[in-house]
Amino acid sequence: MAWHFDPTTGSPFWLRKRDELGFDPNEIDTVADLTGFPDVSDELRSVPVQDLVPRGMAGTVFRVYESGGTTGSPKRIVDARYRRAMLAWARDRLLDLGVPANGNWLHIAPTGPHVAGTDVATHAAMGGGFFHTVDFDPRWVKRLVAAGKRDVVGQYVQHLVDQAETVMATQDIDVLNATPALLEAICARPRLVETVNAKVTAILWAGMSASAETLRVLDEYFFPEVAIAGVYGNSLMGVAPQRPRLADDAHRCVFEPFPETTRIDLVDEDGKIVDYGERGRVRLHLISPEMFLPNVMERDSAVRVAPTTAGGVDGLADVQPYQAPGDAEIIEGVY
Repeated sequence: MAWHFDPTTGSPFWLRKRDELGFDPNEIDTVADLTGFPDVSDELRSVPVQDLVPRGMAGTVFRVYESGGTTGSPKRIVDARYRRAMLAWARDRLLDLGVPANGNWLHIAPTGPHVAGTDVATHAAMGGGFFHTVDFDPRWVKRLVAAGKRDVVGQYVQHLVDQAETVMATQDIDVLNATPALLEAICARPRLVETVNAKVTAILWAGMSASAETLRVLDEYFFPEVAIAGVYGNSLMGVAPQRPRLADDAHRCVFEPFPETTRIDLVDEDGKIVDYGERGRVRLHLISPEMFLPNVMERDSAVRVAPTTAGGVDGLADVQPYQAPGDAEIIEGVY
């Protein structure tokens, strides 16, 4: 709090808001107290990004990333070093799930203004591998879905898979990163499935929800010898990789966020944290030297899972889009 609300170190964005809060942010000393802050995430759609940079980090090189725009105009964040520290932590988790320490990656998901491409490229670089991509515009697909042009969406999906198939046929690929929708499209091409099984050591899925049945079929039927793991996250919160599955887990996939900066609560309509085993809406608190985003109500819901260790963070399972009564339809498209 002292960093983000000191006139010499805080960002212009939060320093302007200090007088509007109605309380002294320096008196905040528990995570529960963060719910007293307003959810400012909608303002990230239009605030000048230079106003998000803390004055205490003047001269540091920042990059700008945008959200997918699922719920409207994209939100923007700035990042200098925070995500790389988070990704180093996530890399260790992914290695535990069977992702190889070295090798080349194929990313069948967005790059452009989206942070996902940079995240996956960083993972590849950490292992000394090459990072392959396809030309992928998720916003165009969502616009097609909204217009009811499902046939054109199908053509675009095949265009994405065509690109991936060309890379897979000519390059050594050790890790395949794709959305569930694209993995399903890959499974419709037997020859491509054979190529993936022959070359790939691990498949990561992210970017949209996947049912337990979809994950079971991918794991047991199409890619039984390939390690398959999920990563939940977005531009605002970062990434929450899947943790190793336990013998008594009720869910096939349980995600855990980066404990140093990210706190996720699953809450009911009144903002009360739900019990373990119950479904709640995702409420995010992100606290890093670069970005301060408290009390953000996300457009996802999940089932709350107890920590695996004393003092550990809660897990999230069965993540699905959250839609409040009266809200416009949430379109996932292919990302």
